[in-house]
Amino acid sequence: MITTPVALLVLLSALMHAGWNFVVKASADRFLDYTGLSVAGALVAACTLPWMPLPAGASWPWLATTVFIHVGYYLLLMRAYQHADLSLAYPLMRGSAPVLVALAAPLAGDVPTPGLLLGIALVACGIAMPVWIGIRRGGVSKPGLSYGFATAGVIALYTIIDGVGARLSGNAISYTLWLFFLNAWLVLGVAFWRRGSAAFTHLQRRWLFSLLGSVLTMGSYGIVLWAMTVASIPAVAALRETSVIFAALLGTWLLKERMGRWRIAGALLVALGAVSIRWG
Repeated sequence: MITTPVALLVLLSALMHAGWNFVVKASADRFLDYTGLSVAGALVAACTLPWMPLPAGASWPWLATTVFIHVGYYLLLMRAYQHADLSLAYPLMRGSAPVLVALAAPLAGDVPTPGLLLGIALVACGIAMPVWIGIRRGGVSKPGLSYGFATAGVIALYTIIDGVGARLSGNAISYTLWLFFLNAWLVLGVAFWRRGSAAFTHLQRRWLFSLLGSVLTMGSYGIVLWAMTVASIPAVAALRETSVIFAALLGTWLLKERMGRWRIAGALLVALGAVSIRWG
């Protein structure tokens, strides 16, 4: 079971995650804006780390591994968005990941209860329902599906690794800051390799956007990693993916997108799943 305060904080994390994805969604260059968020996050981390304790030595192998996995996620994410609309690719990735996390969770010492498994299934179905309707109507290409599922697998992988790493670190905030600090330089290297000097020009022009977005990304993931130190990894992972529903609501309210009956039905399933996770 996950306690009410922890569940509420994870839901706040989901809202923050939806917020920065909503902002990036409107970007003319998602690739470089994602790079900007990473670099700004590294700068924020660099200003904070001198006052934080080092993560425990046992967590550093996990931290070193996850840095490279996050770069793989970044590259797969861009490929998925290249072959499928954001409104389909994002729910596909985030809806599949909690199921994969639940299957792998026993490796991290977390054995899901029946109530938790029910909640994860409801959340995953609620998130994925609009996606499957789009697939049946021919709105998603085969490469889009392939990259979407591959990205979901990477999300599940880094979720498990970071959950274990944060638990071993002794300080989830310090672990999060080091993750963002180290990951940014690999992301920046990829950006310069693919876009050259245009990447630097873009980062200069969008520095304020990057700084504000980095606060949301770091805060969102920091809450999740802390929650995984005090609650079940699959429970936290599933609750965090309610960000898809928040993103749909933001799109409806601010971009005047149609909610649609399938999204409404999916939102209700997600709500039922969240209740099951809370009491499971």
